[in-house]
Amino acid sequence: MVFNTRKTALYSLQFSHIGSSVEVVSEMIQALKGVRHLTNSAVKQAVSELSIPVPWGEIRGKVWGPDHGRPVLCLHGWADNCGTFNTLIPLLPKECRYVAVDLAGHGFSSHRPPGVLYAFPSYVMDIRRVVDALQWNKFSIIGHSMGGNIAGMFSSLYPEMVDALVLLDSYGFLPTDPKEMSKVIRQGLDDMLKFEKEMEEKKSRVYTYEKAVTRLMAVNRTLSEQSAKILLERGLVEVDGGVTFTRDFRINLKNIARISLEQSLEMQSKIQASVLVVLAEDGFEKIFAEAEQKKFTSALLQAYRDRNHAVVSLPGDHHVHLNNPEVVAPLVSDFLQTKVLPDVQTSKL
Repeated sequence: MVFNTRKTALYSLQFSHIGSSVEVVSEMIQALKGVRHLTNSAVKQAVSELSIPVPWGEIRGKVWGPDHGRPVLCLHGWADNCGTFNTLIPLLPKECRYVAVDLAGHGFSSHRPPGVLYAFPSYVMDIRRVVDALQWNKFSIIGHSMGGNIAGMFSSLYPEMVDALVLLDSYGFLPTDPKEMSKVIRQGLDDMLKFEKEMEEKKSRVYTYEKAVTRLMAVNRTLSEQSAKILLERGLVEVDGGVTFTRDFRINLKNIARISLEQSLEMQSKIQASVLVVLAEDGFEKIFAEAEQKKFTSALLQAYRDRNHAVVSLPGDHHVHLNNPEVVAPLVSDFLQTKVLPDVQTSKL
């Protein structure tokens, strides 16, 4: 088993062919506002690795599709990485240019600086950095779980930039009862301070690869073994004696940037994009949501319906898009073909 490492030089990117064991040598390097990736026009189905510089390091990710394809940004869920889209994207329309990123503190992306918390507004700012570097003025977003909540917030703050929004087992927002906010925020602050005091004593636990797979599946029971191994392609780094997880421990701390249902609905009303909500029958609401939280999600879903957005439910669990992409792909493909790609065809006439 060969693992990727985080010792890659900044901006250094490699191009790999899906299903090929031979490294593809690129014909040229393109530099675009700090974004560098290797391309080979002869390899139509290749996937490239990209790196975007940010003030504290880099945001890493993967790219599928033609250089001038319709841009689609893909955002993964909490504690996952951009590998969550490895099985779905190959089944989606080939006319699109898919960029899936490792959010800060996840996968191969840099961890935030010491003393900095992970919060939704910070992720939204990171997305703005990414699309500015890519020079995307108008694009679609596919977001799973937490990535969907980041996508919802981005689409409400920058409505002119997003033409279509796909939420995979996500509601676009995660409301908190105002009565609970002070307790949740305090817990997040206290946990961060405790983490900082204990940080020097904490050492990353070293696993064998097999133990790492078992560990991931134990804490995330919606992953199949194959899906767990896909996520671990970017979720592990080699060290002496084995492997450790690449994600930042601080992502486990409470998100202190909370909003109420009323604020969520107000932000939702600002979204101009067409929206598709794809819910798994054994997904987020069944596994994670508390009874009180379900009142909030019901209100959000009804608001989407009231604005003539699509809300569908299908068999599967929280990671159905990764475990069983053939179930999700037709819905997402039809949505993109209907809402976004007709514009591409019209422009060619």
